[in-house]
Amino acid sequence: MSDIAIRVENLTKKFFLGERVGIKTFREALQDLVTAPFRVWRKNGQGDGQDKVDTEREIWALKGVSFEVKHGEVLGIIGPNGAGKSTLLKILSRITEPTGGYAEIRGRVGSLLEVGTGFHPELTGRENVYLNGAILGMSKAEIRRKFDDIVSFAGVEKFIDTPVKRYSSGMQVRLAFAVAAHLDPEILIIDEVLAVGDAEFQKRCLGKMNEVARSGRTVLFVSHNMAAVEALCERGILLRGGRVVLDGPADLAVQNHLDANYPSQGEFDLSHAQRPSHLKPLIKKLRLADANHRSTGVHRFGNDLHIELELETTETINHAHFNVRILTLLGQRVVTWSSLYSSPRGLEIKPASVFRLTLEELRLAPGQYRLSVYVSSEGRALDRVANVPLEVADAPEMGQVHRVNYEKALYIPKCRWELARASPRG
Repeated sequence: MSDIAIRVENLTKKFFLGERVGIKTFREALQDLVTAPFRVWRKNGQGDGQDKVDTEREIWALKGVSFEVKHGEVLGIIGPNGAGKSTLLKILSRITEPTGGYAEIRGRVGSLLEVGTGFHPELTGRENVYLNGAILGMSKAEIRRKFDDIVSFAGVEKFIDTPVKRYSSGMQVRLAFAVAAHLDPEILIIDEVLAVGDAEFQKRCLGKMNEVARSGRTVLFVSHNMAAVEALCERGILLRGGRVVLDGPADLAVQNHLDANYPSQGEFDLSHAQRPSHLKPLIKKLRLADANHRSTGVHRFGNDLHIELELETTETINHAHFNVRILTLLGQRVVTWSSLYSSPRGLEIKPASVFRLTLEELRLAPGQYRLSVYVSSEGRALDRVANVPLEVADAPEMGQVHRVNYEKALYIPKCRWELARASPRG
């Protein structure tokens, strides 16, 4: 028996701008029938003109993608927006047909791609659980044994007999993930839908995916959360412009992706940075500066760190709050600074505002970190950017003896040792 779970060979996918995917209405079909002879005449009469128009409307989402995934392998697929990640997963989940090439899938597939995918909106949550299990080839008894775990994980006990169309997007995602992860698929395909859930749900999802991975099942994971990719995946594929630009260890793929999107000079243009789709860019630029206000990507232990945020808005925003977090490469939160502590009533953001956060005597253990910034107003999220690289280096005066402590702790507070008292010698 082959140890290959997924084989992708020279996969391509072409879309046309303005193309509507789906079932045509009777009126649209009738219009096509009536105008078909004229379209043929125009094409023949104009020579290459129609071909030129079609070429201008072409969008190649995938261009010759090839790779293999072994049984039990956990693969992270990353890349900027528009790289072709979601299109690839839709082809592997048999939702979309490729334009060229082929993909072989060996095993039962459970997938979670978009909010509501795989659910019939008119059916209840209970009915959809059984429907998805039946599609995976499971018996009613098998589904029944796992049903309580699915409902408990999703936290929808009160609504399980309510039609799914009445669920919020968060409830749909929670139930869809619980179904995909608990119904024992041999191949689990997860797209970046976890952003819809809250922090606690995301943590449980990542824990469940880790459990699935350890059980020997194959996992394909698309995410903009680089820390989660590094923590879960041994291997990573970096897509850019519909092509595979790197296939190797997950940490190498992540570093290549971050290097391409965030140069290390300490100044970052975040206008087109990856952020949840429901948020509009508010943070235009971010600058990391040293104690002398010079931009740099490397900061010394014990020195001041300045974080400057340049914001772009067309109208004044009142009662705004900033939340800055520093995390390890594995996603462990080290420290958080919130403007709520110093300005409980919030700050006023005017057009072309620049805010500066000064961290006095940075006490992070030397190493690589990631910076995340959240902006909100009156409980409503306005913008969020993540994965901004921050490097902390040894201070010149720190000796080798201090580095032993770096392996034991991430934050080293400033302290002073002194002799408080001593017993007199007898």
